[in-house]
Amino acid sequence: MSRDHLSSAERSADSAEAPFLELLARGATADAYEQPVLLARAEGLPDGRVAALEQAKLLALRVRTEIEGRRRREAELSALFETAHDLAGLRDLDAVLRAIVQRARSLLGTDIAYLSLNDAARGDTYMRVTEGSVAARFQQLRLGMGEGLGGLVAQTARPYVTDDYFKDDRFQHTRTIDAGVQDEGLVAILGVPLMIGPQVIGVLFAADRRARVFDREQIALLGSFAALAAAAIDSANALTETRSALERLGRANEIIRDRSAVIERASDVHDRLAELVLRGGGVHDVAAAVSEVLDGTVEFTEPGGTPSMAVEAARADGHAVRHGDDWVAAVAAGGELLGALVLRGHPGLDPVDQRTLERAAMVTSLLLLARRSASEAEQRVRGELLDDLLDTRDRDPGLLRERAARLHADLDGPHVVLAARLDVVAADAGQEAGARRRLWSAASHLAATRHGLAAARDGGTVLLLPLGPGDTATTLARRTAKELGTAVQEAVTVGASAPLDRLATYPEAVAAAYTEGQRCLEALRLLGRAGDGAAAEDFGFLGLLLAGDRDISGFVGRTIGGVVDYDERRGTDLLRTLDAYFASGMSPARTKDALHVHVNTVAQRLERVGRLLGEDWQSPARILEIQLALRLHRLSSHGPR
Repeated sequence: MSRDHLSSAERSADSAEAPFLELLARGATADAYEQPVLLARAEGLPDGRVAALEQAKLLALRVRTEIEGRRRREAELSALFETAHDLAGLRDLDAVLRAIVQRARSLLGTDIAYLSLNDAARGDTYMRVTEGSVAARFQQLRLGMGEGLGGLVAQTARPYVTDDYFKDDRFQHTRTIDAGVQDEGLVAILGVPLMIGPQVIGVLFAADRRARVFDREQIALLGSFAALAAAAIDSANALTETRSALERLGRANEIIRDRSAVIERASDVHDRLAELVLRGGGVHDVAAAVSEVLDGTVEFTEPGGTPSMAVEAARADGHAVRHGDDWVAAVAAGGELLGALVLRGHPGLDPVDQRTLERAAMVTSLLLLARRSASEAEQRVRGELLDDLLDTRDRDPGLLRERAARLHADLDGPHVVLAARLDVVAADAGQEAGARRRLWSAASHLAATRHGLAAARDGGTVLLLPLGPGDTATTLARRTAKELGTAVQEAVTVGASAPLDRLATYPEAVAAAYTEGQRCLEALRLLGRAGDGAAAEDFGFLGLLLAGDRDISGFVGRTIGGVVDYDERRGTDLLRTLDAYFASGMSPARTKDALHVHVNTVAQRLERVGRLLGEDWQSPARILEIQLALRLHRLSSHGPR
């Protein structure tokens, strides 16, 4: 194919993308992307033009999906923060419950959300608030304890999810409940308990009228949301009960003022925490704010950083517990322990301050989950871009550069592809999967801090990292092996490719470089160098077999370059002497006959070779490398014979 023809094809591809770029710009529906292709076929355009349009259409749809995914994730995080802010300022119980249901539906993007509360007097559960419901019978349902999915959640105090309600036999079906669910047309239902301490006060539901799988993160987020909502219900109930008691008993004005001050103080704390979260504060910012409010030192500790008995007691009770002179509040979400807030050296703590510490722990769990969701979303995007480079699914340099720029990566600079794998024997499949997850998490963090990319692949991870000034592929591989090993507390072996440039223009080079990195990794393991990092240039002549580009001139230069340079500068015959020496079975006497020189001349030349190549040049391993380098030098200098 001629260059002119290639230019024509490229111009055709560029013009084929124009209508789809316009569709992307105006946010058209997916169906609209078929129109340019159908129009081209109707006009009888050449097959090449139609094929270019088809390719451009697929690329545009992929971009549209990516944009929609980002918008969806941003909307979920926004809804989460707005919920924390709204709940902190609400005082009326009915308003609290309506906000809970509306936010739950918005958070998960479901067709319907609803909330049921337990009726202690009648011993059942009733539907209190619904959002998106269209069936009157469903809105008026009452469930006996233990009946239906909601009864199972209330009875076990655990989240339950069903992909198909009517085919699920884990819970007790009743004619009344099934009729209401059928009227509403529900199929997939997720329910999480609303709990105050160990007591279940109700159930928060999110449901769809089609089959849907709720993943673990969605369940955990809704569980954390339900915990915050239950606390708001508790606060609203407490406020209602306080007002009723004040009206019934007619307490003195001093008592009323004191109680009002307590409530205002709690409200102020909630507002401060909500404001801190909304402006992007971190976990330690929450601890600092609560330290100021409680006039003490509050610290956030990772799981294992606080005595386990105190943390488990706080987690089980749902309240902060005293431990010596400290107070401990568990930071948990969806059954997962994320850490603890510890108030140091403050044995005397009134109920309001205790509740403040507990609210801070809830906000901390919400913040940690939100940060985790954002981090995992970025990790997935980095992995998707590297997967596309490895599989060469996306060959548009402009789009590749744009995707990389959003991740603060520059594909036009020098990069190295690194294949990393754990060198640990797991006791079972679960432990092995956990070790791989830790490696993937550490590699993703390293890629994000180094403005690179990372993806899980072939039982390990692959990284694409920029090559810094003064770095080589070898130094980068060794440093990466050390940093990943330190992060996961296990030996991590890393094989590196030769440096690559202009990856956006030549994405196919990434797959070849990954293969080279894998070869180096396997060579390290076979040589017993587990936990180390290396590139092909570190393996001598073996590197010729490992390197993707077969760097023959580099191998020759590293092996006998000193002798070649000496001959060129001095006009000597050291290379010819080496050839004759090896051809004569390393016998100086036979070498002098082949060269027609005195044996002392041979000895002097070999001594010079030893000074240039090192004292171990006649060791078996070096001899093999030198002979191979001599042959390759001769071939490259004179051509094949």
